[in-house]
Amino acid sequence: MATEEPTDPRALLRGGLPDRYLTPEDLVTLFSLPSVETVYQWRRKRIGPTGFRVGRYLRFNPAAVQAWEAERTALEDAA
Repeated sequence: MATEEPTDPRALLRGGLPDRYLTPEDLVTLFSLPSVETVYQWRRKRIGPTGFRVGRYLRFNPAAVQAWEAERTALEDAA
């Protein structure tokens, strides 16, 4: 019996890392951001999770996104 993978990136990160790199659109869904432009602004300002280019496409390693989120959460807890 085959199991269906959840399509919600938040469910993927909660249940373990997905087997694919995340897109900017995935981050918009994951963090409930207003638009993809927010992700690109984070990248320009170097304040978001580390991404990399594959040709003209921007991708994010799920482990790096998870580590960035944990770091941000720790900073918020410490404040």
